[in-house]
Amino acid sequence: MYGNFFSIDESAFSIAPNPKYLYLSPQHQEALAHLLYGVTRPGGFVLITGEIGTGKTTICRSLFLEIPEETDIALIINPKLNPNDLLASICDELKISYSKIHPSPKTYINNLNEHLIKTHAEGRNTILIIDEAQNLSDDALEHIRVLTNLETDEQKLLQIILIGQPELRDRLNSPRLEQLNQRITARFHLGPLNLKQVKEYVKHRVKVGDGDQQLFSNSNIKRIYKLTGGVPRLVNVLCDRALLGAYVNRKKKITNEIIQKAARESLGTRVKHRSVGINWAMTAALSIAGLLVAATVLIFLHEKNPDMFAAKQSEQQSANVELVTQNNAATVAPDIPTVTTQQNVEP
Repeated sequence: MYGNFFSIDESAFSIAPNPKYLYLSPQHQEALAHLLYGVTRPGGFVLITGEIGTGKTTICRSLFLEIPEETDIALIINPKLNPNDLLASICDELKISYSKIHPSPKTYINNLNEHLIKTHAEGRNTILIIDEAQNLSDDALEHIRVLTNLETDEQKLLQIILIGQPELRDRLNSPRLEQLNQRITARFHLGPLNLKQVKEYVKHRVKVGDGDQQLFSNSNIKRIYKLTGGVPRLVNVLCDRALLGAYVNRKKKITNEIIQKAARESLGTRVKHRSVGINWAMTAALSIAGLLVAATVLIFLHEKNPDMFAAKQSEQQSANVELVTQNNAATVAPDIPTVTTQQNVEP
């Protein structure tokens, strides 16, 4: 919609993992280097982790452009499978045949081993890449460990790359997965971008999309960084929505007001919760401060004039006793008229 209006490719801020738009910050360069290390080193086992939306999948797609032609790849993008189905998916990716009648994990692994020995003799390498690997069960991870045992006398036959969120790293550090953790030869963790990198990231994607480098001002970039925390996917979402908002209002200049409105519409609860949290904290602090002041005043008055508090307490107890006595009399003899003498009661 806004592409012609701003003279920019609308895919510039798409959240699809398009290697064309990969911005190689220093940490993304290092992550890609770790992946290339795992691809070029026979039997390498690489772990790449990172927060949601930090570019793990995009780097993975970029890796495909760097690998040698004599490489076979099994890419698993939905690993939330039981061990049997996971092994079946790996065989399917590598076009390995197997019996369809109640195949066991042993059947899959034996067929996979025979295939790897054959391709190794032909001078081909095989890589297993599992994206969103934090969804693997412990049993599935144990079967991945078994696959690292497929080897010749000289080298491992299968190179494995696990890509997942931070909880995968934490799980691998647990004692129950120690054997698998020890076999990882390279690991790297991706974090959000800093302010300088967000500026370079936005300008890089605008440039690749043939847009005007001044489309987003420095002030815009600071606001985008503040609202997204430097997470590339959120930066894409916010920039895309801001461009759409400016187009709808027929404005060639992106303002911070447009970005703020775009954040409310696209990031939603992320912006709302931040403001609600601040208001709640202020309200709670004021309430607690009020209670402390009231308590301090009462303690001060009690210490200054304890006789006044004692008199008030005695007077209140006398009033309560008189009220109970009258109620009991009304209950025992409700039909007997009584005459009461009006007294002046000091409030």
